Amino acid sequence: MSSEDAYAKAGVDQEAADSAVAGLVKALSAIELERPTRQVSLPGHYASVIRIDERLGIALSTDGVGTKLRIAEELGRADTVGIDCVAMNVNDVICVGAEPLAMLDYIATDRADPQVCEQIGVGLARGAELAGIEIPGGELAQLGDMVSGFDVAGACFGTVELDSIIDGFDVGVGDVVIGLPSSGIHSNGYTLARSALEGIPLDSDPDGRLGRPLGEVLLEPTEIYVKPILELLRSSVDVRGLAHITSGGLGNLLRLAAEVGYEIDDPMPVHPVFELIQERGGVSEDEMHEVFNMGCGFCVVVGAADEAEALSLLRGHYPEAKRVGQVVGGPAEVRRNP
Repeated sequence: MSSEDAYAKAGVDQEAADSAVAGLVKALSAIELERPTRQVSLPGHYASVIRIDERLGIALSTDGVGTKLRIAEELGRADTVGIDCVAMNVNDVICVGAEPLAMLDYIATDRADPQVCEQIGVGLARGAELAGIEIPGGELAQLGDMVSGFDVAGACFGTVELDSIIDGFDVGVGDVVIGLPSSGIHSNGYTLARSALEGIPLDSDPDGRLGRPLGEVLLEPTEIYVKPILELLRSSVDVRGLAHITSGGLGNLLRLAAEVGYEIDDPMPVHPVFELIQERGGVSEDEMHEVFNMGCGFCVVVGAADEAEALSLLRGHYPEAKRVGQVVGGPAEVRRNP
């Protein structure tokens, strides 16, 4: 397998996906209304914001669990994937400075299995508790002629004061990037992970580095960052940017509005599972960082003067939180050094 296009060979063509999204955006931009738009302009950001009145906005996001569900199906365990579904949605909503309030779930399945659906519900409920949100409803669709197994997705909304939206425009050279640890792979890159690890029994720890069976590591739920980030937003810290590190790795920092660069000179420790994927799949270092979070699940950008206070607060939730880099001038890119 070529180290340059391992993800594409595993079945995910990111360039094609980008083109497909561009097509969708082009079509949706042609919507004509008989009233002025209520959208707040946040191109490329993690959540959309709709104005309700002169003061308040609603933040919206939607996402799913992806092919991590294949691992759940193989292990006969669906009790954690609901946490992933909640996490992938609420972690995006908080990136605009909004407080997530509720989520609706959508489950597509080949057949309605009561036991599986109850397990999914257990995870959704746990995720909702961790995020401090409600799940007032959802949808179950039986699509036997279209779906094999099940798929889980959701749509989340929260509220944000319009003058408190965090869009990244205030990020400037010299600001500090603080990283929060991921719990593992989270819910991105599983097509590549599964391809690279194919043949390794899920009940084994192939060389002892994982410390527990591979299947447990792969099913580790996505971390939910809502409560510590809301606490930070309510503090005196001047939060200038928030980035959920998903597919695209630390390159997600470039979704913030400021035209700046980021230098990552002290990255979070890399989880052993990423090393295993890279070795077994022959994946290049660059592609690993393009596909996976590599140990950092969320980034906070603050002014240098607020670094100590921000770290003190965040370490109350994540002792491993640390400064991972800084904002620099030059082209809008993320540079790893080393």
